[in-house]
Amino acid sequence: MKFTKFVLFILMAGMVMNAQEIIPLPYEKPEGVSWEGGEKAFFSDIWNTEVVCNVSRPTMEVFRPDPDKANGTSVIIAPGGGLYALSIESEGNMVARWLVEKGVTAFVLKYRLVPTGEDGVRDLNETSSNHLDEFKRLISTVIPYSVADGLAAIKYVREHAAGMGLKEDRIGFMGFSAGGAVTMGVAYNASEESQPNFLVPVYAWTDAMPVQEITGSEPPMLVICATDDPLGLAKGSVALYNSWNDARQSVALHMYSQGGHGFGMKSQGLPSDTWIERFYDWGVAEDLITPTGK
Repeated sequence: MKFTKFVLFILMAGMVMNAQEIIPLPYEKPEGVSWEGGEKAFFSDIWNTEVVCNVSRPTMEVFRPDPDKANGTSVIIAPGGGLYALSIESEGNMVARWLVEKGVTAFVLKYRLVPTGEDGVRDLNETSSNHLDEFKRLISTVIPYSVADGLAAIKYVREHAAGMGLKEDRIGFMGFSAGGAVTMGVAYNASEESQPNFLVPVYAWTDAMPVQEITGSEPPMLVICATDDPLGLAKGSVALYNSWNDARQSVALHMYSQGGHGFGMKSQGLPSDTWIERFYDWGVAEDLITPTGK
């Protein structure tokens, strides 16, 4: 009996330790968009990774570092997926787990997406290939709500920073592909309370969020992409870099010759595999991240 109780205690402790900490974000009911069937999470055979689709209510999952490592820096992570899905593991959870080992608190953002059926990845491929005008219409309709979710995420973290042991002036926003479009939408539409302290657009989808003129008071930015991105996003990433540089804002660019699109935390045996280490180096150099133990 004692052994059985001990086993149950260990199992329950493990469940508590692995429990997800989910934060619902405030949002306004959208006009002209409706979702049915609820949020879907599954392994995509097309993308060969875990994905989430049909997101209608924005949330964040919190990944906290060990208190002995925590340095007060936080990063909100917006996975990519063409605004039809979220590559939640390679461009979300894996990034967060890497960051917490460096003392950074991470928030994986599920922002609102185009309404889809059971498989948002298949819907993305079908609509973009066979109904391009409808695809563009849906993207342009939904992205303002996705950006609003990003702004709400920044505002939430800043308002609750003290209670979470975070620094109000070290809140970053990192996004991949469509999440990179959300990242730049946040930058272009932020108020004082929702302005991130640094930006990391990774192979940002600049067709969905075109490069815009900036005011000259934007936060530091690190742009990451690969020249051989099959979606042609290298050009937009260079344009992002130039827009910051022309306005004399702090900016850096890592343009890898190879890496393709959607590399996230995948291992390809290429220099782009270590992009997140370059982010960390940049964050330390910009005094945005305090190395563990200092």
